[in-house]
Amino acid sequence: MAGNSQRRNRRTSNKKGATVGSGGQRRKGLEGKGPTPKAEDRKKHKANRISNAMARQAAKRRPAPRRGGPKGTSEMVVGRNPVFEALRDGVPATTLYVQQFIDNDERVREALQLAAERGNINLMEAPRPELDRMTNGLNHQGLVLQVPPYEYAHPEDLTAAAYDEGDDPLIVALDGVTDPRNLGAIVRSVSAFGGHGVVIPERRAAGMTAGAWKTSAGTAARTPVSRVTNLTRALQDYKKAGITVVGLAAEGTHEVQDLEVLGGPVVIVVGSEGKGLGRLVGENCDYLVRIPMPGGAESLNAGVAAGVVLYEAARRRAVRGRV
Repeated sequence: MAGNSQRRNRRTSNKKGATVGSGGQRRKGLEGKGPTPKAEDRKKHKANRISNAMARQAAKRRPAPRRGGPKGTSEMVVGRNPVFEALRDGVPATTLYVQQFIDNDERVREALQLAAERGNINLMEAPRPELDRMTNGLNHQGLVLQVPPYEYAHPEDLTAAAYDEGDDPLIVALDGVTDPRNLGAIVRSVSAFGGHGVVIPERRAAGMTAGAWKTSAGTAARTPVSRVTNLTRALQDYKKAGITVVGLAAEGTHEVQDLEVLGGPVVIVVGSEGKGLGRLVGENCDYLVRIPMPGGAESLNAGVAAGVVLYEAARRRAVRGRV
């Protein structure tokens, strides 16, 4: 009996007991290390060095300019002739309001035809009292055209557009120009002579109204206008960016045909016909330039003066391009 017990104990003791598991290590080892990283993500790889170098160069570049600016206010063009002319001249519009039971004369038919041809202007019929209310009692003659708010650019948008084209900035800034027709004429001249935009102050200055748009002869669609709260500060920012500021003044120490800086990056500042440049604006100009007038006139219209200097700037740039 004792011998049988010992044999059973030996068999029991020889059995393999519980062992510590692998914890899934073998299974994890079979799972692999995932997809192979891209070449530019692998250290010591040539593509990685190139990618890092490009990132460093991008960081050294000037920061991207702020895009976009404030919006103007919506506007109503009233009267048969003004509405027809606005539509004919390409003034942006959202809605044409037509009085119910209107006397359908030739001008009304032409206005309706122009609005229909554009395809993006809503035609709305409204009773006369409603049109009276919308126009504050103006003599609308049964036609009212709603012009959307103008989207002003940011000042840096103008320089960014120039650099994107590989050009030196050519910008016109207006100080105290209150006639929308002058603004429109200057926008037209800037477009004609290869300029990159116009800067206007927010207060005591003309804005991009339907009248300014009409005078621009459609060039306002491709020539940005920036509106700033402080013109002096905007000029200082341009100067910090390496752009020369040239002011037009009857008492200027340089004549326009002698100023070589007009061939480079420049902001041309034009004052009002009566008062000229404001004191702070004039003090922040790098040069004050005058336009010689052998005929003896005391001053030129702001639009004409801007056109003369823009022509000289364009001429110098053309000569430089041929050299």
